[in-house]
Amino acid sequence: MSSREYRIGELASLKYGKMVPDDLKTEQGYPVFSGYGITGSAKEYLYKEEKLVVVARGVGGTGDVKISPPKSWITNLSIVLDVDEQLVDKNYLKHYLNLENLKDKLNTGSAQSQITISSLEPYKVFLPDLTHQKNVSGVIKEFDNLIENNTHRIEILEEMGRRIYREWFMHFRYPGHEDDELVDSGTELGDIPEGWEVKELSDVVKINPENISTDYKGEIEYINISGVNEGSIDETEIHDFKDAPSRAKRKVDHGDIIWSSVRPNLKSYALVLNPPTNQIASTGFGVIRPKKLPASFIYNYSTTEYFVQYLVNHTRGSAYPAVNVSDFKNAPILVPDEQLAERFDEITWSNYLQIDKLSRKNKKLKETRDLLLPKLISGKIDVDDLYQLGNQENVDYSDMEKGNF
Repeated sequence: MSSREYRIGELASLKYGKMVPDDLKTEQGYPVFSGYGITGSAKEYLYKEEKLVVVARGVGGTGDVKISPPKSWITNLSIVLDVDEQLVDKNYLKHYLNLENLKDKLNTGSAQSQITISSLEPYKVFLPDLTHQKNVSGVIKEFDNLIENNTHRIEILEEMGRRIYREWFMHFRYPGHEDDELVDSGTELGDIPEGWEVKELSDVVKINPENISTDYKGEIEYINISGVNEGSIDETEIHDFKDAPSRAKRKVDHGDIIWSSVRPNLKSYALVLNPPTNQIASTGFGVIRPKKLPASFIYNYSTTEYFVQYLVNHTRGSAYPAVNVSDFKNAPILVPDEQLAERFDEITWSNYLQIDKLSRKNKKLKETRDLLLPKLISGKIDVDDLYQLGNQENVDYSDMEKGNF
């Protein structure tokens, strides 16, 4: 594969984004894009088309290369590259530059990292012909589309469970509710269906039921708080147990819910499904194990705004706001008729198992994509051999690492 050397300034015109004037800020409008993500809305947009942007300054993302949304306002945290589409495919250039670690090579900041136009313009890149660039981008796009479709399906399945939970157990519009009377619960929850009870969470679950033995030998798959986002475990770490972080203690099992006890407003929680036997969570999590109600019910209860606010209201400390075990145990929970809870589980549990399958598939697709990308960019793997790889179910990673296809 032949390549030609270019300076960034030969491939694109560069300019900084702009701050949104106060009189153009609005709650609903065109997306304001900082390079880190969408940070607000504006009444007008600066760029109609998607643009290639390099994060120019900030905390934790300087040098990252992104594509902006269409019809967006790009802020001065980023440099906008208006590329010459006769020379370069902007998606290819995004992938190429993200492999270059621009922050380490172009940083001119002192207290805060910074990349300037004057440092970016002369930066040299080596590009193949435009057709090859587009073919590489096309392969990566296939992976991204599959990941996006799976993510959308996950969101739909999650929302189905939330909606049924809200209808049945918050608005009391469950099957047969017309025949039931509401009675005063004597708690802040007000009137509830007759026969239902308000209990403490510890009455229906176990909190932090198991710790790993201090004599354990071998590797563990560690769940740190930083690897968990709202409803998903996005990253885990492999450690030999003797070298693992001191907080690696909480054992988890199928159907457990993990909830970060630190800064609960960030909603770092997840439903644990089919974990490996050596998966261990940080002691920064409360591990909630259902014992008298289905996991699907407990999970949905623990994701309600009521529960989130309960935790937020019970945090202690300003620099490191957190709740403790007793806060989890004492949380009020409305316990419905057992048969209704089981019926809810029958409807929703298969959705969570499907979510787990889709999440694992996405993880595999991301690993495959990230493994292929540098080899495609460098030409070590021929793009023609991979155009349909995104549709394959099983991929031999060892062969990829060797470049055998």
